[in-house]
Amino acid sequence: MTVAETPFTIDNLPYGVISTAENPTPRCATALEDDAIDLSALERDGYFKSIPGFKGRVFSMPTLNTFASLSKETHTHTRAALTDLLSDDEIRKSYAIPLSQVQNHLPMETKNFSDFYCSFEHTRNYSELCALDIPRSWFFIPSVYNGRQSSLRISGTPVRRPWGVMANPQSQSIEAPPVFKPCARFDFELEMGVYLSRPLPPGEILDINEANDHIFGFVILNDWSARDIQSFEMTPLGPFHGKGSGTSISPWIVTIEALEGSLCEAKPQNPAPLRHLAWKGEPSEATFDIELNARVIRNGKSYTVTETNLKELYWTPFQQLTHLCSAGEGLSPGDIFGTGTVTSDRIDDQGEEIGVACLLERGLERNILSEAKKDGLVYLEDGDEVIMEGWCVNQLTGGKFGFGECRGIILPALAEGSWE
Repeated sequence: MTVAETPFTIDNLPYGVISTAENPTPRCATALEDDAIDLSALERDGYFKSIPGFKGRVFSMPTLNTFASLSKETHTHTRAALTDLLSDDEIRKSYAIPLSQVQNHLPMETKNFSDFYCSFEHTRNYSELCALDIPRSWFFIPSVYNGRQSSLRISGTPVRRPWGVMANPQSQSIEAPPVFKPCARFDFELEMGVYLSRPLPPGEILDINEANDHIFGFVILNDWSARDIQSFEMTPLGPFHGKGSGTSISPWIVTIEALEGSLCEAKPQNPAPLRHLAWKGEPSEATFDIELNARVIRNGKSYTVTETNLKELYWTPFQQLTHLCSAGEGLSPGDIFGTGTVTSDRIDDQGEEIGVACLLERGLERNILSEAKKDGLVYLEDGDEVIMEGWCVNQLTGGKFGFGECRGIILPALAEGSWE
């Protein structure tokens, strides 16, 4: 990747946590072009002492929680200081480590992970596949469930095909006993993950006008899904093991400050949202214009299976966050939520629905990409690798930057009886 193609420009400066062979201690860093910049070393040498609210060894911590919980003013001043410092080639070289030499870690310590279901097109397609009506409540609240923090995986970590209970594939009778076996319908879901910063005490309710102040930044998120396990367990309480085998995230958090130039209008909502979920800011700042794509690598061949955009979601990240704590649950620094599968109605040059953001929806014949269908790409096989990316343009500067890759390869299920 050339400098011109890097997602990590000076307009971006995302945050992550790294270690190296020479220094295996996890510490905070930012990414710039092909390098990681060791923020703990800059901190040790006193470069952040004059920043208001910046106290103690913030970037020497093994997670970004301490920094994320500081004020927006401190975040803004830190970003400005880094932009100035890293424009100096000598300073940059003194603290740079090639990205190829770093190990990435989960960037934040997370207490709570929730996952939304907020694309109208995804909901419509799923409902059609299952011969269901879209629930009336879906149009009044952003649909969401509590996930498992233990499912989070940093990009590059392999994901093992899960075992689970599912309908007996050898019988059409609903009376046939289910079976416990490896998932045969393994899938991805292209989403974005939203990391939170400032806490909100339990018992309080968030004003949507203040949602922006509680978001630290965004990552790419792959909500791996075992469809045959999920379909058996869904009724009446929703997914559990079908979503528990892995949730991959890209390692660098693109901050809310970096994304200010990518704000845009949201899709119209009908019926109008309830008062606490109605956007009260400028219409042009209701959501984010972020291009997303996913491809599957199988036997050395790459298939682009999705091209979509975060702005296509029916419910925006600001509305999702507002709903997340609207019953007084509170928020903690490091909490993360998935936006839900970002399916859109985008059509490619061949007239095929490239906006579909998971393989399940390609069960609708009109959605199947011809090349993938010809080569037998229906669900994910062992050895397949899924790679997701996101890009945006800062409308204030014209600069393009991105999120880096969220990738994971599928390992075979454990051998039968190996756990006994």
